[in-house]
Amino acid sequence: MDLLGAVALFLVICLSCLVLLSTWRQMQGRGQMPPGPPPLPLLGNLLQVELRDMRKSLMKISERYGPVYTLHLGPRRVVVLCGYQAVKEALVDQAEDFGGPGDVPKTWGRAEQGAGVAFSNGERAKQLRRFSITTLRNFGVGKRSIEERILEEAHFLLEALRGTKGLPFDPTYFLSRTVSNIISSVVFGDRFDYEDKEFISLLHMINESFRFTATAWGQLYEMFSDTMRYLPGPQRAAFKQLAGLEKFIERKVKANQETLDPNSPRDFIDCFLVKMQQEKENPSSEFFLKNIVLTALSVFFAGTETVSTTLRYGFLLLLKYPEIEEKIHEEIDRVIGRNRTPSMEDRSQMPYTNAVIHEFQRFCDIIPMGLARRVTRDTQFRGYTIPKGTEVYPMLGSVLYDPTQFSSPDTFDPSHFLDGNGQFKKSDAFVPFSIGKRYCFGEMLATTELFLFLSSILQNFRFRSPVEPKDIDISPKLVGFATLPRSYEMCLVPR
Repeated sequence: MDLLGAVALFLVICLSCLVLLSTWRQMQGRGQMPPGPPPLPLLGNLLQVELRDMRKSLMKISERYGPVYTLHLGPRRVVVLCGYQAVKEALVDQAEDFGGPGDVPKTWGRAEQGAGVAFSNGERAKQLRRFSITTLRNFGVGKRSIEERILEEAHFLLEALRGTKGLPFDPTYFLSRTVSNIISSVVFGDRFDYEDKEFISLLHMINESFRFTATAWGQLYEMFSDTMRYLPGPQRAAFKQLAGLEKFIERKVKANQETLDPNSPRDFIDCFLVKMQQEKENPSSEFFLKNIVLTALSVFFAGTETVSTTLRYGFLLLLKYPEIEEKIHEEIDRVIGRNRTPSMEDRSQMPYTNAVIHEFQRFCDIIPMGLARRVTRDTQFRGYTIPKGTEVYPMLGSVLYDPTQFSSPDTFDPSHFLDGNGQFKKSDAFVPFSIGKRYCFGEMLATTELFLFLSSILQNFRFRSPVEPKDIDISPKLVGFATLPRSYEMCLVPR
């Protein structure tokens, strides 16, 4: 046999081994697992999903296999939960069984590596989560002081918006700068000037890495990251963006270390450094340098992107439906007036505005697949056996769009959150922050920001679209790990 033939034979044998290994891994532990589409070796169910709209694909598969089914994303086997009842039963009724964190989105996983508050596990996750919640509260989250900080930032935003002078503009960075400054004041102890070049660079890094997780290429990377991490492609730009964010946080931590006063912590980073000093003799402490960098990065990233994207999508919806905006104006004029600054106390008297904000979050569905979970032991669920360690996708989008919970889920309609008397109506299926033990602890801050920023802007401006409302496309541009709206421009007319 010549050399070329020997090499070809070797490659065939290697490929055959990979196929057999993939098939074995797919079948291992299958037992009484939930049903699902038959996977192909290596590819899994790649051919049965639409990478450009994972939410729609996964919900469509559930129509055939039911609200609980098994799916193979390349070599990665997951159990998908669709609809309010299935997600609630798992994350609330069997919270202990479904309480483990699944794999971090692979792009972020290069930075996280099991550290930080968002994607750690076990005792580490408990300690970092408890610390983060307590520290955010100590810096005013959920209290009057954070409300005052948001309103102060709203003043800067309104000045920047007045500078547009009624001309068309893209609101993306206007909103992200404002929202990011709130979490920046907590994590770093101060806000950024809107024209700060480093700040703008940070926001670009956040925006682009978040965008990558919503693309088809990002979904493909989720499935085949072990191979694709070594190949050229858009994932390398995302890695670079996240590395830049991590380096920025490292510089901030170093600067705080050099000027730290343990008796007077200035921000989230200082509090973590003080905790590190207190536990420096504890060999099992979770408070060390890698965790401070990645916990601060998680809080900064999440506190910037999710709320600003929700507002950006929400503004597009108001441009599409000016009659809804007009009703908010009427409520603002009646409850707050034109001269007084809004406050969170006003929200209880503004059911329509509150309903619109909830409908923003429901319809926009920013994190449609939720953060993956992992079962902590062999788990019995709806007559199936899910082996310990299996990843689970609780489809938050399937809950927010559940037709048994919302009368017209595919339509933007604030009446989903209003009763027959026009008063605000809660819904158990309102889960944009997830539910159960690993719900998003930034919920209270996000809720406060959404109300105060929206009411402040609409108190001062009317929205106008450069194109006719009937021509505005409110369908998402990208739906992957994240949902992103289409790019657009708007005009603001002073009231």
